[in-house]
Amino acid sequence: MNNERLSQIVDFCKLIDKEKFIQRRTYLSDGERLENDAEHAWHMALMALLLSEYSNAEVDVLKVVSILLVHDLVEIYAGDTFAYDEEGKKTQRQRELAAAERLFSKLPEDLAHKMRMLWDEFEEWESPESKFAHSLDNFQPLMLQHASKGRAWREGGRKLSEVMERNSRSAEGSAQLWEFARENFIQPEIDAGNLMDDLDTPKE
Repeated sequence: MNNERLSQIVDFCKLIDKEKFIQRRTYLSDGERLENDAEHAWHMALMALLLSEYSNAEVDVLKVVSILLVHDLVEIYAGDTFAYDEEGKKTQRQRELAAAERLFSKLPEDLAHKMRMLWDEFEEWESPESKFAHSLDNFQPLMLQHASKGRAWREGGRKLSEVMERNSRSAEGSAQLWEFARENFIQPEIDAGNLMDDLDTPKE
């Protein structure tokens, strides 16, 4: 048995436990606390198993699940960049690239390459699997926003235009999921006053 290799992998497994401490800005369905990155990844991985039939193109479901489980690991070092943090987004790519180099280098070379390729595939947004993964990455928070009665949107004073911009490419992976989200998650929160419709925002 190659104990050195095994020890290196186990050390990495302990390291990625830190993903559980990275707080996101979306409330859990009961609206009582914010979810963390690991919960987000777990939730989407299961959703990929359940919703893959709604992908625009046929996908390798195991690859989609793998991409979803890996794509936020770099936030262990880079931190979570809030979707509506315009200043943070300016340095996000640079921070996450550096974090990917640092994080995956802790694995044996073959596994480091495998994990990095999955992360890069998500970032490149080109394969059917990465597009569907992005659709789920957008769909899941919208679902929780609606389940938690738009609490995070209310607290942040979010506008419809911001949410639509955030989701501008969602349909590339699944047009059906995007339409469902618009009708069942976004519109009800507009109607309830939890998401500001820009048309109703007073003009300066």
